[in-house]
Amino acid sequence: MARWCYRHRLVVLVLWVGALLGLGTAGTTAGTDYANVFSLPDTDSKTAYDQLAQAFPERSGDTDTIVWKTGEGSVRDRAVRARIEPALKDIAGMKGVGEVAGPYGRAPGQISADGTIAYAQVTFAEQANEVPKELVQDVVDRARAAARDGLQVEAGGQAVTRTQEPPQGLSEAVGIAAAAVVLFLAFGSLFAMLLPIVVAVMGVGTGLMSTALLSHVTDVPEVAPLLGSLIGLGVGIDYALFIVTRHRKGIERGLEPEESAVQALNTSGRAVLFAGGTVCIALAGMLVMNMRFLDGVVVATSLTVVLSVLAAITLLPALLGLLGPRVLSRRRRRRLAAQGPEPAEASGLAARWSAYVQKRPRTIGAAALVVMLVLAIPVLSLRLGATDQGNHKESTTTRQAYDLLAEGFGPGFNGPLQVVVAGGADASDLVARIRTTEGVAQVAAAPPAHGISVVQVVPTTSPQSVGTDELIDRLRDDVIPRAGVEAHVGGVTAVFKDFAAVTGERLPYFVGTIIALGFLLLLVAFRSLVVPLTAALMNLIAAAASFGVLVAVFQWGWGAEALGLGKEGPITAFLPVIMLSLLFGLSMDYQVFLVSRMHEEWVHTRDNARAVRVGLAETSRVINCAALIMVCVFSAFVLSGDMEGAMAGIGLAAAVALDAFVLRTALVPAAMHLLGRANWWLPRGLDRRLPHLAVEPRETPAPPAPPAAAGAAAGATVVHGFLRTPEGAPWPGASVTLISQGGRQLDRVESLADGSYIVAVPAPGGYTLAVTGRHLRSVARHVTVGTEPLVHDMELREEAGTDAAVQ
Repeated sequence: MARWCYRHRLVVLVLWVGALLGLGTAGTTAGTDYANVFSLPDTDSKTAYDQLAQAFPERSGDTDTIVWKTGEGSVRDRAVRARIEPALKDIAGMKGVGEVAGPYGRAPGQISADGTIAYAQVTFAEQANEVPKELVQDVVDRARAAARDGLQVEAGGQAVTRTQEPPQGLSEAVGIAAAAVVLFLAFGSLFAMLLPIVVAVMGVGTGLMSTALLSHVTDVPEVAPLLGSLIGLGVGIDYALFIVTRHRKGIERGLEPEESAVQALNTSGRAVLFAGGTVCIALAGMLVMNMRFLDGVVVATSLTVVLSVLAAITLLPALLGLLGPRVLSRRRRRRLAAQGPEPAEASGLAARWSAYVQKRPRTIGAAALVVMLVLAIPVLSLRLGATDQGNHKESTTTRQAYDLLAEGFGPGFNGPLQVVVAGGADASDLVARIRTTEGVAQVAAAPPAHGISVVQVVPTTSPQSVGTDELIDRLRDDVIPRAGVEAHVGGVTAVFKDFAAVTGERLPYFVGTIIALGFLLLLVAFRSLVVPLTAALMNLIAAAASFGVLVAVFQWGWGAEALGLGKEGPITAFLPVIMLSLLFGLSMDYQVFLVSRMHEEWVHTRDNARAVRVGLAETSRVINCAALIMVCVFSAFVLSGDMEGAMAGIGLAAAVALDAFVLRTALVPAAMHLLGRANWWLPRGLDRRLPHLAVEPRETPAPPAPPAAAGAAAGATVVHGFLRTPEGAPWPGASVTLISQGGRQLDRVESLADGSYIVAVPAPGGYTLAVTGRHLRSVARHVTVGTEPLVHDMELREEAGTDAAVQ
């Protein structure tokens, strides 16, 4: 397939551009129909919400707040009322607004004790995510227009928060720009830098368009495109980076661009397919949580990953065909022409580090483990909950409104609880008991209607406080049962508490599922028990360390102000599920790319020390480069304007950095050196029962031996011959390199004065013979070697001429 895409590059390019434009046109015409299906079946807060929505449909929508404060006098003054009341009346008449409950005349309790702060409640007809953003912005603008010197007017609530989101695509654009800088520094070539970005943009673009169309036939939450672009950009750039790096290395080692591209896809491309599968499996693990809104997230993110992989294995070889040798910088092309192919063994800093790890595995492994464990310490304080307007930046209107309400009515006012009493039962005894309950600041019971009584409870503590969680438990487990009525505790604070509890209960099953699936995949791929066990343990360590960083930054507030992230608070309840899915998927990516190269070397040499050393030396640089790109992309989501997006971005950036720079570069190779040949142990009985799923390509088998040589043993042999010009003159000093079908350089010699050469072949099979040199256009030939020496003469041409046809 890679060869077909390389040779039919224009066809492939037209198909991809056509698919992107077609999906874009269809998506623009059909629009989007994202469904907000956030719900927690069989929870107390969900029951309360359902009963409230059934009895009071006009009150089931999102309730936001307009709050004002006067610097002098009282909010009851005629001058203040003359500005506020017309604005509230205007808002109440807007289509999509259910009702506006103000403090003047109807609800004197909406004015603070000192008379300087008051608020009005604006109830929309729908939930926050379903209210049109234009309507909410209009409400905010009309409310804030009433402000003047000495009169501060702010707006808060879930719907208002959406109006403060930055323009869509900002974080993606910043992430792509940062990735472009890293790629240019890594490749030193503008064309090579553009390849991974074009592939990622195509994959993400078609993925997002497909997700928009898919929203018409299934429930896809509004957060799904954000997460799809987050993971799609990261894996799309990384997968293309791995293949392009292998392709460039093949050209530098003497292969023709087409042969190099085919081998890159046959080696790194296989690893990309396998890695993409592991990411999708990790994402599918979210289905174990049995939460409806996560189903749409799984569909959207998995679809984007699949299309990113498809772009990497089809579009990328076509683009490589368009570029040819220009995938290398001019400096590298000149050096290749002057000095010939690079040696098979990796050199430079990566090779020196790999040798250092081999010499001191205990010291390096212990140091890396200590670093990860120290960073994981904060995870012991992890507390799941929900962020709210109190965590926003101080400059936002939602944060100002939140602080004004806390100042005027107490910290618990921003997270009231709703106790819903069904069946027409008398709620007077329950109200009296709640009023005397520890942790309750205020109780207000609405008149019964439609067989439902609603009691609003204001805690003495803030919504994110542990004391508020304890109050909810106290009401459910003690107060309500003693009152002898059927009642349920609802409200936003109760919903997120229930969500945190459900997440905590199901998280072990989720983690166990994705670890087990990842273990089985690696077991089948690498025919080893130790490699997947090591990967599972490393993934758990990476998860603990990354969540430790998350707790330190967002829950403890270390560095939050410097990053402009707002006030500290608990970790959003659904974040661990999404983060762990992405983290385990990406960690498996790096494990596959690292260990597949080690396994390839192990299969050929059966030398564990060499396999680990060569694998680390040849992949650490590209893994670190890929991780740096991921860190840039994920960190850019701090600009999304969403606290959950910022948490996911910082958490994933920390996870990828620790995984690549500490685990895969130090701890994993150190552990594999210490384990020795045990890395590749697999019981024979299990080996026979497991299906064969090769991450590396198999070498081409040797042809059947001729009858005369039938009794000869299959062993090492040689390929020899003469290098001549078209006129028949010898071509001395040319480099002749024998390369396996897996891309490994096996032998390299220089032709003698008479143009003769001889290279050693380790065993019968299919190989590539590459010839390079000064003023010589490189030549690559397929050769199939049996048990006898193979004579293979080649005709060479000057660099400006055309290459001889492949024999």
